[in-house]
Parts: sequence; C-alpha cells; structure tokens
Amino acid sequence: MSSFLSSILAADAPAGGAAMDQVVIATLGASVATAVLLWVGLRYRAGHMGWLRSIAGFSERTSGMPSWAAVPAGLGSGALIVALFGMYWDISLHIDKGRDEGPLANPAHYFILIGLYGVLAAGFLSLAMADGRRESRASVRIAHGWNVPLGGLLMVACGAYALLGFPLDDLWHRMFGQDVTLWGPTHLMLIGGAVMGLIGLCVLISEGLRAPAGEEAPNALAPIIQRTRAIGLMGGLLVGLATFQAEFDWGVPQFNLLLEPVLLAASAGIGLVCARLYIGPGGAIAATLIFLILRGALALAIGPVLGQTPPDFALYLPSAILVELVFLAAPAALRAKPYVVGALAGFAVGTVGTLAEYGWSQVWMPIPWPSGMLAEALLVGTIAGVAGGVVGAFMGGCLNPQIGLAAMRPGRILAPAATAVIIGLFGVLLATGAQGGVTGTVTLRDIEAGPDRTVAATVRVTPDSAADDVRWLTYTAWQGDGFVINHLRRVSDGVYETTEPVPAGGDWKAMVRLHQGDSLLAMPVHMPEDRAIPAPEIPATAAFTRPFVADKLVLQREAKTDVAPWLWTAAGLVVLLLTLLQLGALGWGLLRLSSTATPPDAPGGAPVGAAAPRTAARPGRVAPV
Repeated sequence: MSSFLSSILAADAPAGGAAMDQVVIATLGASVATAVLLWVGLRYRAGHMGWLRSIAGFSERTSGMPSWAAVPAGLGSGALIVALFGMYWDISLHIDKGRDEGPLANPAHYFILIGLYGVLAAGFLSLAMADGRRESRASVRIAHGWNVPLGGLLMVACGAYALLGFPLDDLWHRMFGQDVTLWGPTHLMLIGGAVMGLIGLCVLISEGLRAPAGEEAPNALAPIIQRTRAIGLMGGLLVGLATFQAEFDWGVPQFNLLLEPVLLAASAGIGLVCARLYIGPGGAIAATLIFLILRGALALAIGPVLGQTPPDFALYLPSAILVELVFLAAPAALRAKPYVVGALAGFAVGTVGTLAEYGWSQVWMPIPWPSGMLAEALLVGTIAGVAGGVVGAFMGGCLNPQIGLAAMRPGRILAPAATAVIIGLFGVLLATGAQGGVTGTVTLRDIEAGPDRTVAATVRVTPDSAADDVRWLTYTAWQGDGFVINHLRRVSDGVYETTEPVPAGGDWKAMVRLHQGDSLLAMPVHMPEDRAIPAPEIPATAAFTRPFVADKLVLQREAKTDVAPWLWTAAGLVVLLLTLLQLGALGWGLLRLSSTATPPDAPGGAPVGAAAPRTAARPGRVAPV
C-alpha cells in the first residue's frame, strides 16, 4: 500500500498525472481567482464596487430582469461558450497529437478552466447581488436576512462539481493511467457539470423573469432579448447534451455502436421536448437551428482555423420537426399533461427520428450505421427517446412560468425513473466484450517511404466469420499530428483492403479495429515506443500475423492494467454518487421553481419562455396551481 501511495504522489510522467510543479501552479491560480471573487462579492454587498453596480443597472434596464439574474446570465452564457470551445479543441488535440506534455501545456485547458470557473463565478455573483430587492419567490435562505436566488445556488453547485473534476482527473490518471476516452468518469464530471450549469442558468433566468417589476420600465427590446435568450439557452442545452456523442462525431468510439442511437434519441428527447415546452411553438426547431449554427462554427474553428481534425455532428432537424408535429396534433387536454405529450414526442424521436439519423449517418458521419443494426437501433432508440421525452417534459414544464406545480409534481417519480432507464441503457452498452481466437494477417505495400510513411494494407481475418455482419471494420490511425479512418473494402471471404494510402510509421498509432455484436477488437499495426508508460515499439513490417485483442488495450495503451478491480469500482462509485447528488439537487431546484408558477386555463397551449404575470411573483403570495 505504501508503494502504491508513493507512486500516486510522485507520478510526474505525462502518462500518470501532472508534474507536481504544475499542480502547485494550478492550485495557486485557483486560490487567487477564488480570493478575488470573494473580495468582489463581499465589497459589492458592502455597498462598494461602483463599476459593477453600473453594469447591474444597465443590465436591469436592458433585460427587464433584476441585476441578480441579468448580470450572471450574461457572464454564465459567455462562460459556457468558452468552455464548449475549449472542450472540443481539447478533444481534437488529443486525437491528432496524443497526450499533453502537462495540463498547463495544453492551450485548450485554459478555455475549459476559465469557462467552468465562469459558471461558478456567475452563480456566486448572483448570490452576492441578492439584496432583497425584487426577490425571487423560489429563493433559498442561507443566512439570517440573506435569501439567495435558487438558480445562482444551483450554478455554484454545478460549477464546483465540474471544477472538482480537474483534481480528481489528475488523481485518476495517477491511479489508473491515462484513460484516453471521453467517457472516463472524471471527464464526464467536466462535461456533465457544464450541462447541468446551463440548466441552473435557465432556472436563474426563469426566476428573474418571474420577479416583481422594477421601478424603471424595461427597455422596449426586452421581450425580444428574452425570447432570443430562451432560444439560445435551449440550443446550448442541445449542444451540451450532444457533447456526450463526441467519440462518435470524430469516429473513434470505444463502445458499442448501438450507444450512438441511444445518445441521439435521449438527447433529442430531453433537449427538444424541453425547448418546445419552454419556448412554445417552433421552439424545438429554433433550438436545433442554434445547435447547427454553433456546431458548424465549432467545426470551422477547429478545422480550417486551428488546423485540427474537426468533428462531424448529428442532424436533429427531423426530430425537431417531429416534436413540433406531435405538440401541434395533440389536443389541448393532452398538451395540459406534459409527461404524456413529452413521451409521445419522444416515441416519434426514437422511431422516425432514429431512421432519419440512420440516413444521415450514411452521408455525413464518420462511421455509418450498418443496415443489420437498424432493428436494434430502433428498439433502444425508442426506449431512450420516450425516457428522454419524459425528462425533457419535466425540465421544460418546470422552467415554463405558466405550467404549475400540480402538473409537474408527478415528475418526482417519473423523471428519476426515466433518468434511470437512460443510465441503464448506458450501462448495458458501455459493457463490451472481446471475442477470443481472432487473428489478422497483414500485408503492407509502401506508397510513400520515410517518417511520413503511408501504405496500402491487405488484411486477412481468421476465422472468416469474425468479420461477418460487422458494425465497423476500419484501419484507424491517430495521434500522429492527424487522424485517419479508412473503412476496409471486402475482397473475398475474410480478406479486406484499404481504399486509399494510410499512415504506418513515425508517431502514428495505427490499428485495425473490428466491432461485431458486443465484441470490440483491435490489432496494432504500428505503435511508436512510449517510454513514459513504458511500452516498446510495435513495428509495421511488410507482413505479419497478430492476434486481435480487446479494443481498449490498444486505444487506451496508457491505462494501467495492474490495478485492483475494487479500487476502480470504488473510485467510479464515488463519482457516481457525486453525480446523483448533483442531479437530485437540480431536480429539487426545478420543482421548487415550478411552485412559483401560475398556469393559465390551458397550460400546454400558452406561449412559453416569457415572464409570468407580475402578480404571481409578489413575495409572500402563493400562486394558484
């Protein structure tokens, strides 16, 4: 045990955690930033910080919301965009170049840190600026005479949860080595914290729109600003939910391909149903257009501008149209039942929407779905879509100021149950196997020699049946200052070949990947020497025969294989517990917000995303439900 702890504390190699000098620098930087933030907040509450008060007054007049919502809304929105850019840039750097020389040597990490810290700072400013004026009816008392906005409190919790992922990620690498996958538990904390922070921001803005009217009339453009912000938030939510698909967007998924339709249907069900309920008619389509604009801009920034491999992205537009049609066709009595109409919209997303994404994968995505997988994709997609529609109905209904608590109360059971169904699907599809006894005989013909060597490869898979009805059979090369995925072409039974020159030398990690059923295999073609792990070179000779092994052993070459299973399980359960607590806090917050709503006679048909009647927001008055 003592040697194990020593290895954790002393790990300076890039493959096993950050160097201690970088840990010290990062800790000092975070401490200084936190001290400054606390100083600003305390000075503001003491009546100082004139520049911040000027910004607060301008924000109130422009948005029509109190300063405790208006200022953090702008800061939080900008911070989330910065974090989003940093995350996608970071993934592209890891795909093209491999490991960092250290966390502070990766420029993308600064954007992620600043963005996530901005979420925390925005939430804290909301707490600090709450001075009793135009107080939220959903506010939470944290000290005598100090009631703070619910959304601000949620943003602080989400920002802290996400930022906690950074030190935990370093500790994770020290214990288990680099897990070169988006779906590492601590990586999911960073992404999930940002997505949940956006939901907290939505709660804060909803509180601001329900607050009592100020002394000054808001700017005439306030309604336009409010609606534009609502569309932007829902588009951002869809972008955030779609980040969990990033491995599929780049073409290096490390799990069952069936996970992609589950992720697509769940994110579409949650994001699009939430958008339709929150914004109103056209909300799902408007949010999807924002998604396509943001993802297109990210692809341009990462590709042509930064020179890295850009990600592809799902379409979502057919699903958005389906959601709109379901809401349009539903009678008023049904629209008054958010969970029912949400589940019906999710069903449409999981069936017809999945078919549309199947077609999109054939023309755009890096790994097209095989037709033999379609029946299973429809099954799991339908389950995920219905569950996602229920969760989206819970979120959108609680955020909508015109749908009351009575309509949303069943979500106390339905939303957690639907979330459990989605997590259960993830659990089943994340557990992959590795068929034994499969080998590959490879013949390489040089196309270009030298350090940038490229080859034409012919691969014979033994036994032949191991390559029947595959979900993918690719020659994949990455981390050689670029990324290549080539789908092998069948020549005869068990024999396949590349369709264009592929890398097989230098710093490239090249492999043949085979996915059949729930079995994920890989066979290394060329692996450079890696002294930090350490691992020897695997040369790409003119001809060789090698076994196919578990895909993770090749893709995650840096991961340690001698760690006790109980330790990984215990660490994973800690992250899971933190995540469930965070999700529980968001659910509680959304229901608390819903208790401040005043539904009209026809809640499902009312315009959404606007301020509730001012009489419903007076402190002390209980709104009818």
